[in-house]
Amino acid sequence: MIRTIAWATLVAGTLDILSAFVWSGAVIPVLRTVASGPLGDAIAQGRAGAPLGLLVHFAIMAVMVAVYIVVAARIPALSRYWWIAGPLYGVVLWIAMYWIVMPLRWESYATPSEALPILKQLISHCLLTGLPIAWITARSQRVIRPSYI
Repeated sequence: MIRTIAWATLVAGTLDILSAFVWSGAVIPVLRTVASGPLGDAIAQGRAGAPLGLLVHFAIMAVMVAVYIVVAARIPALSRYWWIAGPLYGVVLWIAMYWIVMPLRWESYATPSEALPILKQLISHCLLTGLPIAWITARSQRVIRPSYI
């Protein structure tokens, strides 16, 4: 299980953070924002802000991956239908991050309301995060073929 968590975290975490860099057009500010979530603004704006942001990002991703793996072990359909479950898990992650976590952390945060930003966020969470997590999990459980084959 540890190996699966590590691989899925590395793959989904890398794809997710790269999409954040591409969509925002910035690297250091994205990482500092991530760091400021749990560590506060003062630490995030310091010299260690960006490296800490990357560490925080992958730590959060490891938790997201571990949750999926534990649940998929109890609900085999998640691994059998990984190509459906993955994007759906991405929607769950998007709702958790953009509608619960971020508004709780930043009082001035406005939940997404415009189509293009929501589309970009869902692409990142569904296709670049949820799907690889589900695929790697299914593969680790030896359920790598769609059920219709």
